[in-house]
Amino acid sequence: MSYFFEVLHTDGDARVGRLKTRHGIVNTPIFMPVGTRASVKALSSHDVYSIGAEIILSNTYHLYLRPGDKLIKELGGLHKFMNWHRPILTDSGGFQVFSLSALREITEEGVVFRSHIDGSKHLFTPENVIEIQKNLGSDIMMVLDECVPYGADYNYTKKSLELTTKWAHRAYISRDDTSKLLFGIVQGGFFRELRQESAKQITEIPFDGYAIGGLSVGEPKEIMFEMLKITTPLLPWEKPRYLMGVGKPIDIINAIELGVDMFDCVLPTRNARNGTLYTSLGKINIKKKEFKKDDSPLDPHCNCYTCKNFSKAYLRHLYTTKELLSYRLNTIHNLAFYLNLVKEARLAIKQKKFSAFKDKFLNIFGKE
Repeated sequence: MSYFFEVLHTDGDARVGRLKTRHGIVNTPIFMPVGTRASVKALSSHDVYSIGAEIILSNTYHLYLRPGDKLIKELGGLHKFMNWHRPILTDSGGFQVFSLSALREITEEGVVFRSHIDGSKHLFTPENVIEIQKNLGSDIMMVLDECVPYGADYNYTKKSLELTTKWAHRAYISRDDTSKLLFGIVQGGFFRELRQESAKQITEIPFDGYAIGGLSVGEPKEIMFEMLKITTPLLPWEKPRYLMGVGKPIDIINAIELGVDMFDCVLPTRNARNGTLYTSLGKINIKKKEFKKDDSPLDPHCNCYTCKNFSKAYLRHLYTTKELLSYRLNTIHNLAFYLNLVKEARLAIKQKKFSAFKDKFLNIFGKE
């Protein structure tokens, strides 16, 4: 490819870019809906297309266990398997090293873990994680890393950083297909100098993009953004920057202002299933009695299928009676909100009005 990423517009550190992959162009800043097990929960691929998603994220660990990466390859790859023909980013399983800590053991070779399904033992190495993602047919692959918990001490975090860097080198060497992009991941916990050191070590490896990992793992918000402010300027300007697992709409806006390009989070889909919905007028809980007779659309400024066709009263009825349609309609709207948010951010950056855009958003979601 003659290029795969270019910065087109800037406003301060915020930037609009274009990322070229095998399955199409991704306009950044972008939010990636999470399709952990080859499915964005409650939605069909058609639904995800209709709300304007340009790229989704799927999970290496879960797809390796069920139905198996080799089976997915045999069936034509993940795009065909789930009937999604736009780009897919697959994570490496590194977050499961963190979230399933009771079921795994970290060694120099990789991560030995027991399946949360049947207790069977498996080994993830930097090399076979790349192979699994190639079997899935990923457009963007992530290297294996260790995400340390908030509160980990300096010595543990330093050793973890060194191991993550060694794994990153091994992953890069094992790569043999440059049509699939490969991103490195910066770790370093919550120590300024370790974040800086990790960024230096990882960016010395010529990955196609760089992710900021190990944030939003239980730390106070101000500490998360302190680490983000330290890390982001150390990543190459000419390559995409991906903040993993973040987060709330206001977090995304603040991170865009710092120069981050890509985001994923389960929050909009999980909150949709819990009845918490985002609107241009603020966040609401649809189960409240105040919506029982409310015949107005969920968001008067939203053109998603849910808002164009159904009232708050109907959405409340579906949720309180536990109708399955509630999951679908709520999820369509929440993801549409997130995708509209990054689309509006791109426009504001192009017009050199991002600061005003952020201030307006803060007036509504400042207490999020």
